[in-house]
Amino acid sequence: MGNIHLPILDQPPPPPSQTPGSGSLGTDGRRRRPYPADVSGRWVRARRVVYFALIALWAALPWIRIGGHPAVFLDIERRSFFLFGATFNAQDIWLLFFAVTGFGFGLACVTALLGRAWCGWACPQTVFIEAIFRPIERLVNGPRNTALERAKKPPSLDSVWRTGLTHALYVLAAAFAAHVFLAYFVSLPKLYEMIRTRPGAHPEAFAWMLGSTALFYVSFGVFREQFCVVMCPYGRLQSVLIDDDALVVGYDERRGEPRGKAKDAGRGACVDCNRCVVVCPTGIDIRQGLQLDCIACTACIDACDDVMDRLGQERGLIRYDSLRGLRGEQRRPWFRRPRLAIYGVLLALGMVATSVAMHRREPFEANVLRLPGPPYTREEGKLRNGFELHLVNKGSAPATFTLTPAASPDVEVIIPMPTLEVDALGSRRVPFFVTMEEARFTGDRPIVVHVESGGTSKDVTTRFLGASAASGAPKTKEVHQ
Repeated sequence: MGNIHLPILDQPPPPPSQTPGSGSLGTDGRRRRPYPADVSGRWVRARRVVYFALIALWAALPWIRIGGHPAVFLDIERRSFFLFGATFNAQDIWLLFFAVTGFGFGLACVTALLGRAWCGWACPQTVFIEAIFRPIERLVNGPRNTALERAKKPPSLDSVWRTGLTHALYVLAAAFAAHVFLAYFVSLPKLYEMIRTRPGAHPEAFAWMLGSTALFYVSFGVFREQFCVVMCPYGRLQSVLIDDDALVVGYDERRGEPRGKAKDAGRGACVDCNRCVVVCPTGIDIRQGLQLDCIACTACIDACDDVMDRLGQERGLIRYDSLRGLRGEQRRPWFRRPRLAIYGVLLALGMVATSVAMHRREPFEANVLRLPGPPYTREEGKLRNGFELHLVNKGSAPATFTLTPAASPDVEVIIPMPTLEVDALGSRRVPFFVTMEEARFTGDRPIVVHVESGGTSKDVTTRFLGASAASGAPKTKEVHQ
């Protein structure tokens, strides 16, 4: 092989991990912790309203009662689930497939239309950091410049107590979030009882609370933007979900370039103040184009609009727009975007499938099991089989069940409790017995029991087993269910 000649630069540029606005994660894998500056404006105010509304709704759902149950209550212990008035049990777990896929298709549609609006406006990682954890940091450590100067100096008593107080408040905020999160899985009265008693009385719940507190503390207080940059799969999918017509936060290069000072002649609208860089929670420079690290939080829009106002220039140098709009082109209408059409069709199909699945969902489950012991017994020339009917009420109110055996020649079905009531989301086991003359037995025979409750009926089937009188040996081997 020949020699490879590399160009030699007199003054090599700084590595990307040292370049301002290159993000919080350098090419060497080291983290450059961002210290975003305070910013105010119409978008920041709107996001704060949305953030606090989402947190208030999240904290209130366990308190809001619909149909006598919390609006959202996932009772893992009893395998009962309440979602906005609808009740589900463990047999309905298959419906989770439609919920997950529907959320995925919906997120794809929103992304194709509005870009990463989810990340900037509704993602729990962004909501909790910007609404709770970031204000705590600014309250204790002061504004960006003060915090940066303190971080560059050696540890001192002032920096130690501020750091300790900051993380102590982080832990308290994480513990509050963990208790609210736990309320979704245990009832509020039970949660209050757990808080009042010693941790050893409820070790599982206490362990879940500690684990959730640690998770929230690490995610919102320590890991922060690294979750969006490194771990979040949705952020990685941004490049394939967004096209040139999707709404993004972008910089108008045609208007802003060339950059220069305010007094420079022939400059563009951008005065290179770097205000959009210092307010970014992930430390990027939006002027470098659409980037993976951008979560569309709109902080740079408000920062740039404030600078434009001071300079007496028109707002919108950084704005919500599509990549086509930023290039000065006309956006395509939604019906001429194949990507959006495909996402919309998939979402519509998913909604139809979900509606059909919910409509066909039965209000109860009924299954026949064979009683333990031998498959059949002989008694005075008769064969007897013992069965057990397992009834599960999937409704939120008690239900009355009527059990009626289907007519069958030569077979006698004895159901001790032909009518019974099953509690809401409860279950009952009803034994019943089937007998027939041994001389009339010629082979296994289906036994059908008609179950009816609240206008809904269902037939459950099992098989009568025995031995013919001629052979005296079982004709069919018993299969235990």
